[in-house]
Amino acid sequence: MSDTLTFEPLFMERVWGGRRLETVLGKALPAGAVIGEAWEIVDRPEAQSVVTAGPLAGKTLHDLWAGPDRAALFGTRAAAWGERFPLLIKILDCEDTLSVQVHPPAAVAASLGGEPKTEMWVILAASPGAHLFAGLRAGVTREAFETALRGGEDVSALLQRIDSEAGDVMFLPSGRVHAIGGGNLIVEIQQNSDTTYRVYDFDRPGLDGEPRELHVDQSLVAIDWDDVEPGLVAPDGDHLVQADVFAVDRWTLAAGEARRATDHGECAIVTALDGAVTVGGVSIAPGTLALVPADATDPLLHAPADASATVLRIALPA
Repeated sequence: MSDTLTFEPLFMERVWGGRRLETVLGKALPAGAVIGEAWEIVDRPEAQSVVTAGPLAGKTLHDLWAGPDRAALFGTRAAAWGERFPLLIKILDCEDTLSVQVHPPAAVAASLGGEPKTEMWVILAASPGAHLFAGLRAGVTREAFETALRGGEDVSALLQRIDSEAGDVMFLPSGRVHAIGGGNLIVEIQQNSDTTYRVYDFDRPGLDGEPRELHVDQSLVAIDWDDVEPGLVAPDGDHLVQADVFAVDRWTLAAGEARRATDHGECAIVTALDGAVTVGGVSIAPGTLALVPADATDPLLHAPADASATVLRIALPA
C-alpha cells in the first residue's frame, strides 16, 4: 500500500508573473524573481516532479510511471496512456496579461511539429478588473483576424472578454484562441504537452529585453474559426469537466466530513480551493497538490472538524 505523494514545485520566471505564489499561497519563491508558473505535476523530458517525502522521496514522476508499480500507483486506467504521465498541472500567477495564444488540435498538431493540448482553468483568486479572453467575438472572420494580426493590431480586441472571479472555470479545447488577463491566480490542468503558438504579445519585450517569438502562420492553421463566444463551465453537480484527457470534479466538504478521493482501483490528484483538508496524513491547503495512489493506504479526504473546505479532484478519464 502506498502513501499520499507530494512533489517539489518547479518555478518558472515569466515576464507576466509576480509574487502571489508566495504572498497568497505561501510558496518559497527564489528571491527577486518574477514567477509566473509553478509546475506542480509534470513528467516531461525537460522537467520532472520529484517526490518530497516518504519511502519514494527523491523519485521522479517518470520513475514511478515507468516503474514496475505503475498499476498499483496510478491504477488500471494508466495502461491506456503512453510513456509519460498524461497530465501537466500548474498554478499560474498572472500579474500581467499573457500573450494571445492557441494550442494545436490533434488533426493539425503533427503537421505543425507540435503536440495537441486541451486544458482548463480554475480561478483561485481574481483582482478587481481581472478577466479572461476565450474564443472569437461574434462576427469576427478569419480574414478580418488575419488582416489585423499581420497589420500589428491588438487582436485581443477581437476575442471574447469575460470578467473573472474566484471559482470560475473555463475549458479550453485545442484550437480555442485565448489569453489570461492580469490579476488572475489560476490552477491550470492540461494534457502533457508544452506546445503553445503565440499569436500576439502586446509588443512587449521578454525577460531578456528582446521581443518574444510569435507563431503567426502556425496560429492561423491551429485556431478553430467556428469557436465563437464560448461560456464559462456550468458545473453539473460536482462535475466540472469530463474530457478525453482528464476528469475534474469540485467537491464541498462540510465540517468534519470525509470522502474518498479516488475511484476504487484508480489514482487521483487533489488540491484545496479554499479551506484545508488532509488525506493520508498530508495537509492539503490551497496551492498544495497531492497524488493519492490507486492503492493508497488512506484515500479519505477529511475536512477540519470546525470548518468546511472546497476540493478540486483530478482523475484520468475512464
